[in-house]
Amino acid sequence: MSRFRLRWDIDSRDEGSLIKEFLKEHEISKAALTDIKFKGGYISVNELEVNVRYPLKMGDKLEVIFPEEVPSEGVKGENIPLTILYEDEYLLIVVKPAGMSTIPSREHPTGSLANGLVGYYIKNQIQATSHIVTRLDRDTSGIVLIAKHRHVHHLFSKQQKSGRVNRTYEALVEGTFSEIEGRVVQPIGRKADSIIEREVRPDGQYASTRYKVLSQFPNHAHVELKLDTGRTHQIRVHMSYLGHPLLGDDLYGGSVELINRQALHCREISFYHPFLKKSFSFTAALPMDMQQLLLEDREDA
Repeated sequence: MSRFRLRWDIDSRDEGSLIKEFLKEHEISKAALTDIKFKGGYISVNELEVNVRYPLKMGDKLEVIFPEEVPSEGVKGENIPLTILYEDEYLLIVVKPAGMSTIPSREHPTGSLANGLVGYYIKNQIQATSHIVTRLDRDTSGIVLIAKHRHVHHLFSKQQKSGRVNRTYEALVEGTFSEIEGRVVQPIGRKADSIIEREVRPDGQYASTRYKVLSQFPNHAHVELKLDTGRTHQIRVHMSYLGHPLLGDDLYGGSVELINRQALHCREISFYHPFLKKSFSFTAALPMDMQQLLLEDREDA
């Protein structure tokens, strides 16, 4: 299996720069350089190994070969079918079904997206381990962005912090809205007596959610949601706080009469590809359980 590597053809703009300076400009972290030095990676110029103090010259061909990545012992590869929307040597875009954990847990140690990814990499001889950039709750369906290497994950994490990885969700929520669109800005923190549940609380982390009502039905609504921040359970907590808990979300006050999981789906993701240097956007249709509810709502309207 070939290891992850990056290559550059040096032009006059970078002539005289030390490799250390050049790699810092290309956002390769100090931790990554340490791993390259001590864990089996190397740096070469014109196919000869060099160190980071090498001064670059115009026409040089610089290559950085990262150390081999080994999946953690807690993430065994499994033969799980993946719905892949896009793949290149840097990333994957997949659609996670409701009922699948993103990563293994004590309650669900197998069958996760991470297990399926490791199995996929082994089957296709891809030298990678699980680096999931945009996680979803077990019972939330939709698009997930996955990096194929730690360095790629690092770059996307920086994009997330600066708000350049954008996700759009659709949900079915209870009640009638007085305003067709709005924004919830309320801090979210862990509930004192729970290791899972979150709540709006003054000492929580800043959180902002934008919503737009797509369709209003007699007892519930179809809404579009966009996150300005990415707190755990953010949409579920904010909608419950507004008095509009998600259908099926019994943890936050939603009824399970019509659907037995929170009716939440990540429909779209957009981001800037740090290696291909262009913007990407991907969409995934609502799953059948949410489509069926909408069909029944429209027939009853």
